[in-house]
Amino acid sequence: MSPPSEVTQTHLEAFWMPFTANRQFKAAPRMLVAAQGMYYTSEDGRAILDGTAGLWCVNAGHGRPEIAEAVKHQVLQLDFAPTFQMGHPGPFALAEALVQMVPGDLNHVFFANSGSEAVETALKIALAYHRVRGEGSRQWLIGRERAYHGVNFGGLSVGGIGPNRHLFGNLLSVDHLPHTHNLTHNAFTRGQPQWGDHLADELERLMTLHGAANVAAVIVEPIAGATGVLLPPVGYLQRLRQICDQHGVLLIFDEVITGFGRLGTPFATEYFGVMPDLITVAKGLTNGTIPMGAVFVRQGIYDAFMQGPAGRIEFAHGYTYSGHPVACAAALATLDIYRREALFDRVNHLATAWEAAAHSLKGTPGIIDIRNLGLLAAIELEPEAGRPGARGFEVFRRCYERGVLVRSAGDTIALSPPLVIEPHQIDQLFTTLGEAIAQGF
Repeated sequence: MSPPSEVTQTHLEAFWMPFTANRQFKAAPRMLVAAQGMYYTSEDGRAILDGTAGLWCVNAGHGRPEIAEAVKHQVLQLDFAPTFQMGHPGPFALAEALVQMVPGDLNHVFFANSGSEAVETALKIALAYHRVRGEGSRQWLIGRERAYHGVNFGGLSVGGIGPNRHLFGNLLSVDHLPHTHNLTHNAFTRGQPQWGDHLADELERLMTLHGAANVAAVIVEPIAGATGVLLPPVGYLQRLRQICDQHGVLLIFDEVITGFGRLGTPFATEYFGVMPDLITVAKGLTNGTIPMGAVFVRQGIYDAFMQGPAGRIEFAHGYTYSGHPVACAAALATLDIYRREALFDRVNHLATAWEAAAHSLKGTPGIIDIRNLGLLAAIELEPEAGRPGARGFEVFRRCYERGVLVRSAGDTIALSPPLVIEPHQIDQLFTTLGEAIAQGF
């Protein structure tokens, strides 16, 4: 059965939409029916410039025939094969290609099906790692306020978005670092802010509070994406690494958004010059074509599990679709595109124009901050009294009506276009956004 050419009210009611005000959306739906390059096509035939890479994921642009052909070929050759006590070539080839992209000894890959599952896997690896080493008291996990690490129980626990957690209660033994966003000191900063590296020292306080010998891991997004592109101050991530090393605590970078070229390097660990113990990725791994996630793991962590009888399962964790053949094919084709078209280097060539276009909106009524790094940007709006998030949503809606897709995160407009964006499309994106903001103030 193919998708219908027209979505009826019956269809609308059947689908419980994720992270959506369902009643509001279904009263005035926004439907996308096709995509190519930098543009979606709306149900009414309009071209919609994609300023969000779908949902932070379509880094190589839409409709890539190389990926479609790889997927088609793989489905016909081997549609599914288990990776429990069996194997097929895909995940082995993909893992080898991936470890060549990361620095240091992050040379083992565990596959999942999403960013949420990658985070869940990384947290379980961290807890189990300490246990197999005889330090089972290390059960505490440290996240950060305003962090998003997916929606599984582990990710919700270390995540720092209140509304995401309120329905489910306290979940694991977790605590949170303060976020790094400060309008008083850092508003309208271009690139990394200079103020705020001392916020990492809060980790020392949490070590004292819970006992460093009881803390398993710290997980942070190098750049917090879902809550509005919150940038790390200069030296902040380095200080987290130092404190974790001092206390024997693992450091996890959630690179579901920053991975695969968003900052002009394969991963943020290279951009910031900080080596974590585990990295979670997803989204850009397959250009958003097929769901897939992964965890990169350092050699010493992997080795800690490879003890005891050779016939014993070392890590009792996995998913039916870990290393799925079709996902592996999509990922390998995606990596080929990144390499062949030098898309990560392209970000470095575009970053100056991107920054200039973003900050050209300074002075527009209602804008209280602009921040950027690589091909990421955020435009923060003054909230409407008593209606947090309302202005952000209205700007999102007006941009869509004008043929541009942006993402509203509360009263912040977050931007992360495909890496194939052209300079004139950057101008269109920010010009349209400026007009949509000005209309509301």
